[in-house]
Amino acid sequence: MRRSVAVAAAAVALTFSVTNPAQALENGLARTPPMGWNTWNTFECNINETLVKQTTDLMVSSGMRDRGYTYVNLDDCWMTRSRDAGGNLVADPAKFPGGLKALGDYIHARGMKFGIYEDSGTMTCQGFPGSYGHEQADANLFASWGVDYLKYDNCHNDGTTQQDYIRRYSAMRDALQATKRPITYSICEWGYFDPATWAADVGNLWRTTGDITNNWGSVDAIYRQNVGLASAAKPGAWNDPDMLEVGNGMDFQEDRAHFTLWAAMAAPLIAGPDLRSASVATFSTYLNPDVIAVDQDPLGKQARRISSGDGLDVLAKPLQDGDAAIVLFNENSTPKTIATTAAAAGLPASASYRLTNLWSKELTTSTGAISATVPSHSTVVFRVKPGATGTSIGTTQPIQGASSSRCIDVDGTRADIRDCDGGAGQAWAFTSAGELTANGLCLDAEESGTTAGTKLLAWTCHGGANQKFRLEADGSITQAGLCVDVTGGDKPAGNVNGTPLELWSCNDDANQNWALRSR
Repeated sequence: MRRSVAVAAAAVALTFSVTNPAQALENGLARTPPMGWNTWNTFECNINETLVKQTTDLMVSSGMRDRGYTYVNLDDCWMTRSRDAGGNLVADPAKFPGGLKALGDYIHARGMKFGIYEDSGTMTCQGFPGSYGHEQADANLFASWGVDYLKYDNCHNDGTTQQDYIRRYSAMRDALQATKRPITYSICEWGYFDPATWAADVGNLWRTTGDITNNWGSVDAIYRQNVGLASAAKPGAWNDPDMLEVGNGMDFQEDRAHFTLWAAMAAPLIAGPDLRSASVATFSTYLNPDVIAVDQDPLGKQARRISSGDGLDVLAKPLQDGDAAIVLFNENSTPKTIATTAAAAGLPASASYRLTNLWSKELTTSTGAISATVPSHSTVVFRVKPGATGTSIGTTQPIQGASSSRCIDVDGTRADIRDCDGGAGQAWAFTSAGELTANGLCLDAEESGTTAGTKLLAWTCHGGANQKFRLEADGSITQAGLCVDVTGGDKPAGNVNGTPLELWSCNDDANQNWALRSR
């Protein structure tokens, strides 16, 4: 929540000893980090019933619900400026004419869960009634509406010590539990009083930082604040570095890095953009099942930073099946090569390790070394399995583009993009000779061109330099220092069926990003 109203405790920066509340939380909820969507990042107070219903339906039709994004959460400004004569909160009838019980029913009917916002002070951050002194009545009301998730903010409070914060947040914890309804409890106190040291006894997740904004500086700074808190995370209790700004204005690689880092840190994945206008590239990030699986791994470990320096970080996250997720993170403004080892990541000694690149889907085998060239403000993430081997070389499979969700296709001799259909013209294989073949032909730079704008063809294989292509760790496919590019694919109109491929200067955009896909 953006805090446009002064907060009484904002100037307090001391650390106090922890006093555990009398009643610890173990409500059986949030065994993996919550996933969903929240109204605030894009809409702030401009919310209404139609927006929420349209977004709910889109989360179903886009596949988000089936990938685990189940919470649809209202933030501040859903209520009227005063309570009714009985002291109850009132949903704004202009914004929600059907009422919140009906809205919750709508969400539930689509297999989703309903989340709401309130504040632990006398008013919310935007000046609506807070729950201080009304905890049980408000919890009962939320339960009667079918609420499944409460985000509980920190404005207009009387807290000046850690104990004050614990007292206020514990009061709502106890009120929620008294309703007997399972309501996931999200504490939003912005990391002021070291919530990672006490909040697991109070809530299912707790904000560790101030508010995120849709720019790289904010994402990077919040990562730095949250990454060192790994010891506090466990099933049912999660560090929360705030909601996702993926699709809200950063570039493609920054969005991917943001999502990857949050997944590695076992953070809640709560989307913040207007999903109704989100691009194909944005959905390709939100819907990646392998990166989601890292976030949702039932072991419940947050990645630890195992090396850091010169803007280059390596994170390692142990997974339940004995694998590890290894993230190579480059904060710099130019590409950098980052290296680590399986041993440094805490993996057992083994003669071989299979590395699966979770964005490009490329498989490689290593004896322990793990490295990649990582674009500016970006990540490369591998799932590393001890005692296994694998390679994508020689494996026939479609190649899907992030900007279009379409596959590289052979149309006669022209290489273009078309709906993925599993046909022979989309059955590509990288060969040990460095070629990219389909239908017995090789991808070929027309007339051996080596300049931006050179068209790509499918041509008889002859071993020439203009038929050598390489899938890079960042998901680009390169030749002669240029990248395979969907012509005009940096704009939505440039991603239609039949759009040709060309070589272009590498720019890390979505129309130069590719992933191997199972047939």
